Amino acid sequence: MSDAAGAVREGETEAPGTGAGEVQLRIRGMHCASCVRTVEQALGRAEGVDEASVSLVEELARVRLAPGAGQSAALVSAVEEAGYGAEVLAGTEGVLNAADERDEERAGERAELMKRFRFGVVCGVPVVLFGHWEMIPGLPDLSVSTRIVGGWLSGLLTVPILLYTGRGFFTGAWTAARHRSANMDTLVALGTGAAWLYSTVAVAAPHLFPGGSGRPFYEAVAVVITLVVLGQAIEARARGRTARALRSLFDLSPETADRVTERGVETVPVADIAPGDILLVRPGARVPLDGRIREGESEVDESMISGESVPVAKAPGDGVVGGTVNGTGALTVETTRVGADTVLARIVRMVQRAQGTKPPIQRTVDVVAGHFVPAVILVSLVTFGVWALAGPEPRINFAVVTSVAVLVIACPCALGLATPISVMIAIGKAASHGVLIRDGEALQRARRVDTVVLDKTGTLTLGKPSVTFAGAAAGVSENALLEAAASVEEASEHPAARAIVRHAVERGVRWPRAGHFVAHPGRGASATVAGRRVLVGSPSFAGEAGVKLGPVDAHLRRAAEEGATPVVVVMDGVVAGVFGVSDVLRAEARGAVGRLWGGGVEVMMLTGDEEAAARRVAGEVGIDRVSARVSPDEKARVVRGLRDEGRVVAMVGDGINDAPALATADVGIAMGSGTDVALQTGDVALLGDSLRGVETLLDLSRATHRNIVQNLVGAFAYNTIGIPIAAGVLYPSLGLLLSPMFAGAAMAFSSVTVVANANRLRGNALR
Repeated sequence: MSDAAGAVREGETEAPGTGAGEVQLRIRGMHCASCVRTVEQALGRAEGVDEASVSLVEELARVRLAPGAGQSAALVSAVEEAGYGAEVLAGTEGVLNAADERDEERAGERAELMKRFRFGVVCGVPVVLFGHWEMIPGLPDLSVSTRIVGGWLSGLLTVPILLYTGRGFFTGAWTAARHRSANMDTLVALGTGAAWLYSTVAVAAPHLFPGGSGRPFYEAVAVVITLVVLGQAIEARARGRTARALRSLFDLSPETADRVTERGVETVPVADIAPGDILLVRPGARVPLDGRIREGESEVDESMISGESVPVAKAPGDGVVGGTVNGTGALTVETTRVGADTVLARIVRMVQRAQGTKPPIQRTVDVVAGHFVPAVILVSLVTFGVWALAGPEPRINFAVVTSVAVLVIACPCALGLATPISVMIAIGKAASHGVLIRDGEALQRARRVDTVVLDKTGTLTLGKPSVTFAGAAAGVSENALLEAAASVEEASEHPAARAIVRHAVERGVRWPRAGHFVAHPGRGASATVAGRRVLVGSPSFAGEAGVKLGPVDAHLRRAAEEGATPVVVVMDGVVAGVFGVSDVLRAEARGAVGRLWGGGVEVMMLTGDEEAAARRVAGEVGIDRVSARVSPDEKARVVRGLRDEGRVVAMVGDGINDAPALATADVGIAMGSGTDVALQTGDVALLGDSLRGVETLLDLSRATHRNIVQNLVGAFAYNTIGIPIAAGVLYPSLGLLLSPMFAGAAMAFSSVTVVANANRLRGNALR
């Protein structure tokens, strides 16, 4: 499998949903952050639930169940008892299908909302004209009888606006009330309902108000409902874009494949392909499924998963990923993964899971939002009481106007959308650049990283070292040295071992099979070859075995001078020779390190390799602080020490020996070609195997944090400033009173502003 494919190997077993012990549900009927809080609390009270997280943007709930927990039907019942709809989703395809259904429903919802908006405009224009008749220049004064008739006509025209254009607010508020909760619908329904009732009383029984002070304001009812519905339509359109990137990625896999059989080539649905089937991938076609090339050579465009625009050369034995685009050569591919096991399916699953996680800041916002609507209702009641008792005449008129304005201007939607929509867009954008972020918390932490610790082999270098020289001791032929070393190293996965084996193959050397192989992590390996005990490893490994290295001093000095890693071969306790092994520096390593330094991030290297080799690579890329010959535990201790100094550390590595350090760091970043352990431990996986992914992560994390802060500051400032103004605090000093119509317009577009600002992340330039 390709490097990109390695980044999505997962060790956990997945239950229906996204992970072990997890269930995903689609939630219907949520409108604001208060709804999110209500659903989360309902799920949290269900038996066997460890944790529940609800996304307003995705309309999904992710529930982590305790071992041995009951059926998911209990979760559906808990949500329905809270006044919302729910259905269990099975697997990634189920989630994506739900997203498609949600987008279709939102399209229908937008069409319906726009229909209601237009109806509201038609019925509301005459109401607004009559309500502001005296403010329009050139119009004649109205007689008393005309005013009475106009008042009744306005009241009648607002009834269909309430019942049709605004019916969703009243049904939603009633449902919430039945379940002892409150949401945005509650605020709009209370505000417009109270305004309509007051206006109707003012028209029907004007004698109840002293000196004719009872003035109807049906125009506020009409405008508020119509504008809020328009805002919902615009918001639904903007929110509908969030899941499309995932679906478009999933749909990159072709629906059919050309399968090679004894009868020839047949075109069959991809769903009918099984592991081991042989597929023909024609020039310019997409690779149907993950596999390994058996015949043919070509270049494959893997940019859709790695973000790298340069095609990758492929030859027999190389892995290919389903959904990538073949170049000019025909390939015969043996299928290795199908269905949910493919790299593409796993990427979609990982990104979809990450988009649904909540960073710490969102949890705080959710708590605030859960108390928001009751607090606004309380403020509205206090406002009404203060104006009714101490306001200027007509007191009751002022009291109604201000209390209604408070209800209408408050917007819990903006609070609920501020963080999750930015996180969703950011994680999706990162994936399109070959950076898989496992959760929103890692995305939030990455912005504070001030120290990046890099492993050498496989991180700064390609991890595919080559033998630069072979120096045999006196009396030992180079072929004999190669035979012994290749016999031992054939069973090892260490990059230096692979280099020695490749070198032996290139030299045409044949070697006997070794027995009693033992790996010595961080030091080398040993085995029995043709009856002789052979050790292959570092000079210190040989020294620990009591081997005298004097006969190969010249070769060891040469390795030190060239910055190569010395690999010593010992036969029956006597040194037989030394291989000089050097790794190739990644093309972008120097530039990436330089840009990290330029961005105020300190870069250091931790490696288990020899000091000379480490210093050589560090000097080439511009790293001053180097720790060489460190064990896996020592790597973790160094990272822990940096954190104890108050640094925020990102560790970048690819091997088993990097896993402890990846887990210890604030942000663990696994290279795409790394081992399963490293990839499972890291918070982030770099699909493209390029250090540019580290820059991308840090840049995007900072941009996302700025975007979230802008959204939250805007949402909180809007409510913090808008609610007091609506309550009339500026009236005594400035004579300023906010009309419910303007309050409704402000509320309608506050959440639209948040969504629009979050979508700016899509255009954020990344390195």
